[in-house]
Amino acid sequence: MSTIKTVCVYCGSGPGTNPSFVEAAKAFGKALAESNIRLVYGGGSLGLMGAVATSVLDHGGSVTGIIPDFLRMRENALTRVQEMIVTPDMHERKRLMFEHSDAFVALPGGLGTLEELVEQLTWKQLGRHAKPVLLANIDNFWEPLFSLISHMRQTEFIRAGLSVDILMANRVEEILPKLKAAAAGVAEADKDLAPDVARWLS
Repeated sequence: MSTIKTVCVYCGSGPGTNPSFVEAAKAFGKALAESNIRLVYGGGSLGLMGAVATSVLDHGGSVTGIIPDFLRMRENALTRVQEMIVTPDMHERKRLMFEHSDAFVALPGGLGTLEELVEQLTWKQLGRHAKPVLLANIDNFWEPLFSLISHMRQTEFIRAGLSVDILMANRVEEILPKLKAAAAGVAEADKDLAPDVARWLS
């Protein structure tokens, strides 16, 4: 049985137009700190990324930031974190984010957030890992993606044998209980990235 000690959060480097997004990021950061769960995230100090990390730190929690060298200035790397890993490229960043995390949560964000999320969902769909992946559907932000996934099922591009195992929470307080429940059914050995994917990312 697997336990949740670290959670990787994918989210925007901007705040978005809805104040609820920043509020949710701060609330989730507080929840992580109070549950003694380390945050793994993209390393920036701006937008939702900065909000969730700063909240974890402000409430006594631990943070690992993982950022490519070329983004350190653009996303204003957060210097307060206990651990900051600088990578040479995005592939190394994603590999290390995977290796450092027991579960993944997507808060609202843009194309980068979507790309990281979809990659984890694809690997999971193909049986390359079994870590929980959850969409924080704050103010229905992810509804268009759920509609697209439903459309893909209806048109049989997502076949019955390749279902998308994705969790969803509408409220911040639902996130950790859902992740813990999902992780409880995962064997430790099943959490690792499959060797072929690990080689591709290395």
